[in-house]
Amino acid sequence: MAPRADDIIDRRRIRRKLTFWRVATLLVAAIAIAGIGAWGMRDTWPAQGRDHIAQVRIEGTITEDEELLERLERIADADAVKGVILTIDSPGGTTAGGEAIYEAVRRIGEKKPVVAQVGTLAASAGYMIASATDHIVARKSSIVGSIGVLVQFPDVTGLMDKVGVKLEEVKSSPLKAEPSPFNPTTDEERAMLRAMIMDSYDWFVGLVTERRPLSRTEVLALADGSVFTGRQALDRKLVDALGGEEQAIEWLKSKGVDAELEVREWKPANTGGFLMGQSFARAVADAIGLRGSGADILRELGGERLFLDGLLSVWHPSAGVTGEK
Repeated sequence: MAPRADDIIDRRRIRRKLTFWRVATLLVAAIAIAGIGAWGMRDTWPAQGRDHIAQVRIEGTITEDEELLERLERIADADAVKGVILTIDSPGGTTAGGEAIYEAVRRIGEKKPVVAQVGTLAASAGYMIASATDHIVARKSSIVGSIGVLVQFPDVTGLMDKVGVKLEEVKSSPLKAEPSPFNPTTDEERAMLRAMIMDSYDWFVGLVTERRPLSRTEVLALADGSVFTGRQALDRKLVDALGGEEQAIEWLKSKGVDAELEVREWKPANTGGFLMGQSFARAVADAIGLRGSGADILRELGGERLFLDGLLSVWHPSAGVTGEK
């Protein structure tokens, strides 16, 4: 049966409506995505128009963090940044990660005054980074120090014997891929590791000697892995003053920085869109009762140190495959 004229008109009208709503839906989705992106990126890196004091938080286990290094580089080059406060609360991490951040902080220090404000903890690589600043402020009860380096690895040979597992291997030389958790450590392997550790330890001691008002002999006396309260650290010249952010700003003022300037935190930039970004991770964390950002979630779940490898500078690391001091 041939369609009637009214039916044809109705179908065309329905098609036009569908087309309209499809286009409208796409526009709303595009606006929503743009809004979410703007929300996710808000307040990460402050606008560069106004002069201000930049604050950067260095928290948790330290690793080689490309985003943080880029942020520090931008701070060094930003004319609007007149001074920098590094707020540190870290037990340390990898020595390579600490070294990279140390060098980035020194590049800032060559252009503008930078001060460290220690919260609960600045140990090992955390203290290494603090020593890169021109002035260190700590709370009376802060934990400071633990200058040293370590490598940790498990020995599962007893477990292998119990479950009846035997490892076969062919390698080019006795020290290749050693020490291994699958066979007992030899004296030669321990000697190799100790030589590597002592070389990094010597380098660490040299950094502290260069940056603090202490002789190498005095640093060596403190660099036995010991930690100190803020008050003890002040007596030993590992920090310069006791207090918090106000004292850090007072020191910046003594270096010509206007103490009335706003302190603006330079937060991590989101690089993975809303679903992978820090803002989404923070929203999920709040929903399930965990703290802060994606990095915080990882810390809460105890997984952060599982990814540490190499030489470590960490205070009291959790038991794991590898640790750093």
